[in-house]
Amino acid sequence: MATPELATLTTDDLVTGEAVALDLPPASLGVRIVSGLIDAIATLALLVALAIGLSVAALQADDALVRVATLAAVIVALVGFPTTLETLSRGRSLGKLALGLRTVRDDAGPISFQHAFVRALVGVVEVYLFFGGPAFFSALLSERGKRLGDFAAGTYVVRERVKLQIPPPVPMPPQLAGWARTADLGTLPTGLALAGRQFLARLPQIDPASRAAIGTRLAAAVQEYVAPAPPPGTAPEAFLAAVFAARRERDTARLAREAQLRQRLTAGR
Repeated sequence: MATPELATLTTDDLVTGEAVALDLPPASLGVRIVSGLIDAIATLALLVALAIGLSVAALQADDALVRVATLAAVIVALVGFPTTLETLSRGRSLGKLALGLRTVRDDAGPISFQHAFVRALVGVVEVYLFFGGPAFFSALLSERGKRLGDFAAGTYVVRERVKLQIPPPVPMPPQLAGWARTADLGTLPTGLALAGRQFLARLPQIDPASRAAIGTRLAAAVQEYVAPAPPPGTAPEAFLAAVFAARRERDTARLAREAQLRQRLTAGR
């Protein structure tokens, strides 16, 4: 059997947190504009509501307090609201919910508070201060329709209403479970992550000589993003399986924590 080459990504390929290649097309520019308009209208409506509330409160407050409250209202509407919404909904704003879109990391894993906050913060400048001009031209020139906030956060927007067939997850080698729990796993480059996952999925089809050569090369590349090194004598394919399984487990645990937080925040409402 021919030796498989390291995988390369097309413009429409995505990779999940455990490096499963998905053929999810990025959202088109037109759909993103409509989604952005819905989000902008919702944000401005919130800002107007807060401003009206402040106007009423200003009747019994001094000017300094009104100025502080006005600044707080702007921050809440332009940064706090979109950050909270995208964090709790795992990448979906009101506009994205309406149009079936989702913000994901560059490796297609779920975004975190940090990603949502950076996108919202940059969005204040590129969307509201400059009326969407920088966001439009950035998305127009980017192969994946990324606005400046996406470049800063390491994210982009995809259409999520697509049927997928995801391969079974890579199991954790029992002998490396203890090491993987405490290992420091850095973010793998997308191409390297996909190559490693495809290698593991095709192990039964690869001849022993090619398997050893490719596994050694991939393990050496992945090890640059992992500390400490695996126990001496660990087979390359076992090391790669442990890394991808640990990434999946950590993403799953983080999403569970976020779900528990949402449940606590919404309890009793």
